[in-house]
Amino acid sequence: MKFGINTIDDFDITGKTVLLRVDINQPIDKETDTLKDITRIKGCAPTVKELSDKGAKLAVLAHQGSDIEYKNYYTLKPHAKVLSELIGKPVGFVPDVCGPYAQEKIKKLKDGDVILLDNVRFMAEEMTLFEMKLKLSPEQLAQTQVVKKLTPLADIFIVDAFAAAHRAQPTLMGFAQVLPSAMGRLFEREYSVLSEILEQPQKPLVFVLGGAKIQDAFLMMDKVMGEGIADEVLTGGLVGHAMLIASGVDIGKPSTDYIYKNNLGEYIDKSKQMLQRFGNKIMFPADVAYSDGTRKTVDVTDLPQHHVFLDIGEKTAHIYKEEIMKAKTVFVNGPVGVFEKTDTEYGTRAVWQALADTSAYTVLGGGDSVAATNKYGLADKMRYVCTGGGAMVRFLSGEELPVVTALKSAAQKFGNEV
Repeated sequence: MKFGINTIDDFDITGKTVLLRVDINQPIDKETDTLKDITRIKGCAPTVKELSDKGAKLAVLAHQGSDIEYKNYYTLKPHAKVLSELIGKPVGFVPDVCGPYAQEKIKKLKDGDVILLDNVRFMAEEMTLFEMKLKLSPEQLAQTQVVKKLTPLADIFIVDAFAAAHRAQPTLMGFAQVLPSAMGRLFEREYSVLSEILEQPQKPLVFVLGGAKIQDAFLMMDKVMGEGIADEVLTGGLVGHAMLIASGVDIGKPSTDYIYKNNLGEYIDKSKQMLQRFGNKIMFPADVAYSDGTRKTVDVTDLPQHHVFLDIGEKTAHIYKEEIMKAKTVFVNGPVGVFEKTDTEYGTRAVWQALADTSAYTVLGGGDSVAATNKYGLADKMRYVCTGGGAMVRFLSGEELPVVTALKSAAQKFGNEV
């Protein structure tokens, strides 16, 4: 047991039917029926292989895409193929979630067999909108159809979906109310790494906060600076824009309008508060870059200008690199510019190369951070790449994640008896 939660080591799973909830949500190429990235599948594959090798009868549950925007809403059939290749044994795909066909497939499992059920978000009760509107209690989640139909077939429930641990959905929390439960190896590792950052980081600890999800940065900034966890915060992306405006720099109408048009104006006020309280710990760009067909860099002393700034400048990249090289621990959430485009990737590429070169313990999280790491081929140079985005941010903000609460409760309620 770790952190009050059972682990795989607490159970004899040989011959037992195990429901394993993972997060293998990835960008999809629907024209070719393939995955554009397999980082999250790689993350949970060791847990799947271990359970299978130990003789579990394994039914894997996962989601793909969001019902809110449907961009990557899709079947899990291509995921089964990739997972099979990663673990070196067949993974049967079941085009059903909890209906008669899925139930029959689970009943017929033999020791070591692995099946992947289809996208759980094809069930209305698993949809994000369902979660947001109804806000079911853990007990109510246990009464949903997917939980009621699959629970009688299972002996143990294991969650290896740390990336989705901030969600209160049936297949993440409901089974933990009614079955002996544990966390998988990926969940255990991510929980351990992030806990160490909060509780016993090697100092100095530098946070690099960028990207477009400015909300994520501010969720954790108050805690990590207020409690002395972060020694320094380097900002880029929209976080850097907000800090510049809050410091009194007029960055120009286009970039400022972008913040307000996206209903992010409140973060300029929050930036002012942060600078008042922790100004000596926060660094923001000394120069910024835009593209008009070619890259152009502007010193902040030469602002405002009529451009949307999409990257930090070369001077800032050099300053940030020096700070990263002096650190003992570096945590990164979000690129410092629009790294997807050649003209505006300089800052992110330079910062990421510094992360690869430093001897500090480097931890990266969030989808765009992972994408940048993969683009530059630096995954093996980073000490830890966290699969979670929203869950990681909320964990570092001091919030106990719903799935963590459910697993702790299951450990107290059921122990490790099967």
